[in-house]
Amino acid sequence: MYYEPGQTPHGLPHDPFKSCVIPRPIGWISTVDAQGRDNLAPYSQFQNVTFDPPIVMFSANQSTQGERKDSVRNAEQMGQFVWNMATYALREAVNISAEELPHGVDEFQRAGLEKLESRLVRPKRVKGSPIQFECEYLNTLRFPGRPPMGTVDVVFGRVVAIHIDDAYIDGNGMVDVLKMQPIARMGYYEYTTVDNKFQMVIPGNSKALLAGLEGSPDKAAQETRSR
Repeated sequence: MYYEPGQTPHGLPHDPFKSCVIPRPIGWISTVDAQGRDNLAPYSQFQNVTFDPPIVMFSANQSTQGERKDSVRNAEQMGQFVWNMATYALREAVNISAEELPHGVDEFQRAGLEKLESRLVRPKRVKGSPIQFECEYLNTLRFPGRPPMGTVDVVFGRVVAIHIDDAYIDGNGMVDVLKMQPIARMGYYEYTTVDNKFQMVIPGNSKALLAGLEGSPDKAAQETRSR
């Protein structure tokens, strides 16, 4: 099949675009507003951007009323946000926190989640989530789209603190992904979970390149100096 988005019909009962970019990590983003009200929402357009320094982004379309999401406004106004890993055990809470609600509603409470204080930022963390990133807001890129929901805010933040539950670090000092069972967004109303993995090492003998693949700035710098 072939179609041009926004120009020619795809002819299918459901739009296939989001189902073609899969799986997508979930940005379960917690923020706080100027009145001290907590907010929590998942975004399926989330990713790390670089590792030295560590930077992440989440992308938030407008609401069904054509308004900017609370996560975006809070991150911009308060200058901070937290990413919480969404897991299979927390899937129902993730789904509840996705509901479109009036400003000021606390999704932590609505989803029955406990809050944890952060170390360096004001937004709370989700208790039970195995990994959380405390982030300082950097900037927003805004791309216009068709109303009411097409316009999107892409929010970038620098990771200033990382929390990892010790129970999910294996005997080799590596994050145990299979034990955590992170969930990821597919298309339509479908999700998946990480339940298997395999390893590939880039050919050649560049230890600096492999350090970059690992995401270790210290190892990369050391290997570069040793050349």
